[in-house]
Amino acid sequence: MRGILSVVHPRWNDPRASARGRAEFGGFPEEEERRLAVRVRFAPSPTGFLHVGGARTALFNWLYARRAGGVFLLRVEDTDRARSRPEHTRAILEGLAWLGLDVDEGPVFQADGVERHRRDALHLLDQGAAYRCFCSAGELAARREEAKRAGAGYGYDGRCGRLDPAVSRARADAGEPFALRVRVPEAAIEWEDMIHGPMSFPAGSIDDFIVLRSDGTPVYNLAVVSDDAEAGITHVIRGDDHLSNTPKQILLYRALGRPLPAFGHVPLILGPDGKRLSKRHGALSVLAYRDDGYLPAGMVNFLALLGWSPGDDREVFDVGGLIGAFSIGRVLKKSAVFDLEKLGWLNGRHIADAPAADLAAAVVEILGRWAREEGRDPAGSHPGLQTSPERLARIIDLVKGRPRTLPALARQVAPFFAVSVRYDEDAVKRFWKRPEETAFHLRRLAERLAGEAVFRDVETLESEVRGLAAELEVGAGRIINPLRVALMGQGVSPGIFEVLEAMGRERVLARLGAAVRFLEARVATA
Repeated sequence: MRGILSVVHPRWNDPRASARGRAEFGGFPEEEERRLAVRVRFAPSPTGFLHVGGARTALFNWLYARRAGGVFLLRVEDTDRARSRPEHTRAILEGLAWLGLDVDEGPVFQADGVERHRRDALHLLDQGAAYRCFCSAGELAARREEAKRAGAGYGYDGRCGRLDPAVSRARADAGEPFALRVRVPEAAIEWEDMIHGPMSFPAGSIDDFIVLRSDGTPVYNLAVVSDDAEAGITHVIRGDDHLSNTPKQILLYRALGRPLPAFGHVPLILGPDGKRLSKRHGALSVLAYRDDGYLPAGMVNFLALLGWSPGDDREVFDVGGLIGAFSIGRVLKKSAVFDLEKLGWLNGRHIADAPAADLAAAVVEILGRWAREEGRDPAGSHPGLQTSPERLARIIDLVKGRPRTLPALARQVAPFFAVSVRYDEDAVKRFWKRPEETAFHLRRLAERLAGEAVFRDVETLESEVRGLAAELEVGAGRIINPLRVALMGQGVSPGIFEVLEAMGRERVLARLGAAVRFLEARVATA
């Protein structure tokens, strides 16, 4: 697995920051020199795919590193062997790559550091910061149950920490199983959180906690501190769900004599109902959003605004704009609300702003996939789609202002290349309600548009259409709206004269002929 997954991405920036950078990006005064090189990490567990919350955490770390000219490291926390899956690791890497979050170092794997974690645990024992705990899981469960029956809370009482060191060593030498627990001092644990400000856990709120299990496996908090210290991580930016881990990790940093990073805890993401975000709110993996036709730029823009504000009314950002505007100090203290409608709106803005050439390949792929799913030949169902790149780009430019996803864009493009169109029944009822008259109007229009010179520009086409309305002494809408249905199959489209020009003479005349035949058949069966 390591050989397949150990991809090292090129480092974009020299990991040094100016004095201005140090002031902006935080850190404690006594560590100022060490913070010349900002180093952050994203540390997902490969027990599932990369979801919205994890992707936002990765993005905030990446933006922080890019703004500071620092290093963004990826660490895969794969110590849960029973639940970790290589396919999840691959999906996480694929999700980060799709979002454009390039990794400077890694991925490194937490499981590779287990021996170092054990050495750090034994160092704590040697220094007297940890002690052997011989209490079995059964004994601890019985005490917990007894406290519950008495209506009291249970916390480990530290009894093994009061054993004479010689007795403790003798029991261990005799082969009695033991875990290692850290001695928690009787003092408040405080830190200045980069997002929440002053944080404090009062004395007595944390029990002596295990760092090495009796089977020799390190516990999460020790592994994280050991790995972050080894990697020289200077800023730990993660979700609020890790707040309860932070005081324990601070104690471990101090006990190990390692420099303390700055901590910043990002509020959780909630669904519109105020409950923690889940699949029922649309919280899919980021690759599912890719497959649904969202652009990386739209998704990154949306994720950035989930809990961060630029301080003004701007909402649409490209990646460069986000790097320039991002500040950890502007991450909000309250939870963000996941709004799928907002994601759609932002993605639509990015589709509208994207060069047509960048969208063309996706449109061709989507239309081809739809054709294959229906058992049709992609080339035959949309002739000219792949052989007329300039025309395709012109059509995409014409229609890209409204769609919010790539499939929606493909649906707008499809009528321009389809052999035929299906008429929307509501549009037929509204704009073709006089079939005999409409057939006559469309037939006359086809005659006016038959000459090749008519299609030389949009202005000439508009003149011909409006000229027919004047000649027939009807409002222009009596020609334009039925024409739109004939060409696009629906009552809504971009500007009809631009549609005529983009569709081209041959296809326009074919669509008008088909519409006339459809209407004449309706008249005949009326």
